[in-house]
Amino acid sequence: MTEINELMQNADFKIEKHTPVIDAPGSVKKGEQIEVTLSIGKEISHPNTTQHHIMWISLFFLPDGEKYPIQIGDLTFTAHGSSIQGPDTSTIYTNHKGVLIFKTEKPGTLLASSFCNLHGLWQSSKRLDISG
Repeated sequence: MTEINELMQNADFKIEKHTPVIDAPGSVKKGEQIEVTLSIGKEISHPNTTQHHIMWISLFFLPDGEKYPIQIGDLTFTAHGSSIQGPDTSTIYTNHKGVLIFKTEKPGTLLASSFCNLHGLWQSSKRLDISG
């Protein structure tokens, strides 16, 4: 049986256009709101066409010492240039980028996953430290 973790791909976002990029501070004060910008293709542009696009990005947070991550939110992208006239005929294209905001009193790891309709599942992570 295939496990989902066997299907998750990762690479440095500076050389791979499918890796979710987590833009967030590395450290915040306890209880402070944390703004996390998620995107795809920060260094290398990812297409957004009817035939090749990012469908979603999800963000989780795994607090230190916890067994399971907590889901922070999902970003879903639905406009890929499709219309009743056919593929790539619309003037509407989603930019696969969004912001999620949360707060925590524990340090841990931000975990992002994304899905490209042609190249599958991708993941990345970033450490978050908490002070005072």
